[in-house]
Amino acid sequence: MMRSTNEELINLIRLLKRKHTRVNVRIWRVAAEKLDRTRNQRIEVNISNIARSTSANDTILVPGKVLGYGTISHPVKVAAFKFSATAAKTITEAGGECLTIGQLMEANPAGSGIKILG
Repeated sequence: MMRSTNEELINLIRLLKRKHTRVNVRIWRVAAEKLDRTRNQRIEVNISNIARSTSANDTILVPGKVLGYGTISHPVKVAAFKFSATAAKTITEAGGECLTIGQLMEANPAGSGIKILG
């Protein structure tokens, strides 16, 4: 059931569900389910949460938005539906990388080594 009117979000949820069906990788289905929530139930993760939950060079999937509160001192690869400007700047200044969820699916279709936060 689609709860959003945001076409970009609807298309991403459909893409995640199709990817799960094709490659039978649970992480894509879980991400689609977490994105397919009402706006006030969608996940928001701060940089400080990412810093506490990761180590250097981890790959993280945030099925929602990454917010800029906090600091991070190690490089991480973060894929999310949206990033605040502060969050994207903080991640890249730490040597990390900000990706869309679609880019992460292309780079790692098997979903190996990815942690979901949120």
